[in-house]
Amino acid sequence: MSKLEEILSKKILILDGAMGTMLQEYKFTEKDFRGDRFADWPVPVQGNNDLLSITQPQAIADIHRKYFQAGADIVETNTFSGTTIAMADYQMEELVYELNFESARIAKKVATELTAENPEKPRFVAGAIGPTNKTASMSPDVNDPGYRAISFSDLHKAYKQQAGALIDGGVDILLVETVFDTLNAKAALFAIDELKEERNLDIPVMISGTITDASGRTLSGQTAEAFLISVSHIPLLSIGFNCALGAKQLTPHLEVLSQKSDFGVSAYPNAGLPNAFGEYDQSPREMAQQTREYLEKGLVNILGGCCGTTPEHIKAIAEVAKDYKPRKLGLKQSSKISV
Repeated sequence: MSKLEEILSKKILILDGAMGTMLQEYKFTEKDFRGDRFADWPVPVQGNNDLLSITQPQAIADIHRKYFQAGADIVETNTFSGTTIAMADYQMEELVYELNFESARIAKKVATELTAENPEKPRFVAGAIGPTNKTASMSPDVNDPGYRAISFSDLHKAYKQQAGALIDGGVDILLVETVFDTLNAKAALFAIDELKEERNLDIPVMISGTITDASGRTLSGQTAEAFLISVSHIPLLSIGFNCALGAKQLTPHLEVLSQKSDFGVSAYPNAGLPNAFGEYDQSPREMAQQTREYLEKGLVNILGGCCGTTPEHIKAIAEVAKDYKPRKLGLKQSSKISV
């Protein structure tokens, strides 16, 4: 049992909140995104948050530090779009290794410093592996349902490069997150499994899907139970959901995972549902109170926030969570899983 797994069996681990929400506060301009190194880059790069790990590394480090100081046990690297597939939008495919390595290094440096200050509360870094902007299960062309913009092989190659760089940069966990297409996630898990075998590594893996709307399904049409079944062949530290929904709306889907899974269960919802302007208004106190239902029902092992959440949200969630025991691992409530 790794140190992380040992802690997971004893307490609810707190994950950080949104990186993008925090970066918006800086109001970085196109010039800020470019820095000196990319001053003459041929296409606009504003909005490429992953690039800020190279051009604005202090801001990324400061955000990680704020989340740790708010009570987070785990922070995610600034690598949500860190694949050649996503970076093609900015003609930055050749930078992928550096972006992931630097993002991991920055987060790990902060984690190491704060762990040294308080060894009783070790800090961990999760290498964030996002869904990419292309899907292997669905056609982007309504007139050609059989067309696919990306292949499983291309996804596997891109994810393997990203995961390898994150490992080289020092992450403690690999987090395949915001999964809307399970086939994309399977490519990532396959790539990670290959890396673990090739490098003789046993790095923990988390996976987090996204229930896209009130139908209770992912974008590729899976229920929470079907999503769990699809990835349960891989040894996981945790499985859970993030994004799209607020804490209250996520509860029934977490109940399914808690009942059916032998893995840890994670949840990092948005700060409520977006308003008419696409912004998130839910206060830290309100969000923390809504997550209390997870805790009272013993649904989760890892708890954090996604879109719209800040260190204040994470601090409020951590304050509530400290009074509860984590969900028991390896004790699914039902051995029968229906399809």
